[in-house]
Amino acid sequence: MTTRTSTEDARAPSLPEPPGGTAPRRPASWTGLWFVLPFVACYALFLVWPTLTGLGYSLTDQSLSGAPAGFVGLANWQEALADPNVWSSLRNTLVFTALSVPPLVLVGLGMALLTDRARRLGWFLRFAFFAPFVLPVAVVTLIWVWIYQPGIGLINGTLAALGLGEVNWLTDERFAMLSVVATTTWWTAGFNYLLYLAALQGIPREVHEAAALDGAGSWQRLRGVTLPLLRRTTALVLVLQLVASLKVFDQMYLMTIGLPDAATRPIIQYVYESGFTGFRIGYASAVSYLFFAVVIVASIVQFRLFSRKED
Repeated sequence: MTTRTSTEDARAPSLPEPPGGTAPRRPASWTGLWFVLPFVACYALFLVWPTLTGLGYSLTDQSLSGAPAGFVGLANWQEALADPNVWSSLRNTLVFTALSVPPLVLVGLGMALLTDRARRLGWFLRFAFFAPFVLPVAVVTLIWVWIYQPGIGLINGTLAALGLGEVNWLTDERFAMLSVVATTTWWTAGFNYLLYLAALQGIPREVHEAAALDGAGSWQRLRGVTLPLLRRTTALVLVLQLVASLKVFDQMYLMTIGLPDAATRPIIQYVYESGFTGFRIGYASAVSYLFFAVVIVASIVQFRLFSRKED
């Protein structure tokens, strides 16, 4: 047993005991704010300020013609609510969303399951399934417009070779929206595929091995193990895909320009036409904020539904 000498006791620092036995609090440091300040500045400059400016424009008759803007209150909002073009464009957007979200989710999940099982061809399947997603929208639309072309297009050429009649895929109101949905599925399913593949690779192999030892077949393991463990990923994919489909504009505008008879004109295209073709920035801002409200409500409803399922 060793004892301290009086010299060691004198050298040992003696700290005053804080009241209540708690350690003294360090003074607050503001250093971390300097690290987030650049992001906050960019966020305010490129998101918050344009959002507030657009909201202000929706209350005026702001125009690109150069005429002085005047305050009109809620007149733009009232006109937008009574405009049949707004409702038809919104209906087209909702129809596209309803038609595109299920195949985009199911195709992404199917490709991820196939890649997860095909170990030897995994590298090739990753490249083949994700490659279309990195293509620019202009390239994608050029490819598919050629495929849909009457006479020389790949699909109509195949139909003619089989003795079937040609179809005007992009000019017939019955097929134009479906054609854009097929193009969008081919182009953007790779992103959902990547999310599902990452989630599948995060499932421990021991879980599948234990289910197999209990006598579960491949289909039973898929229904009872894989899909329940992918529930959170599915919720994320659905939310992201819902918002992305509601914001459709590029491929639909480049492929059909809203034709035939505005049957494929989404609401974002109508906002673009009102603001930059009709020069009515104030009215276009009001329409865009009405659509923004629809997106927010759809996202909240979907989030609540999946939150209840998780509970």
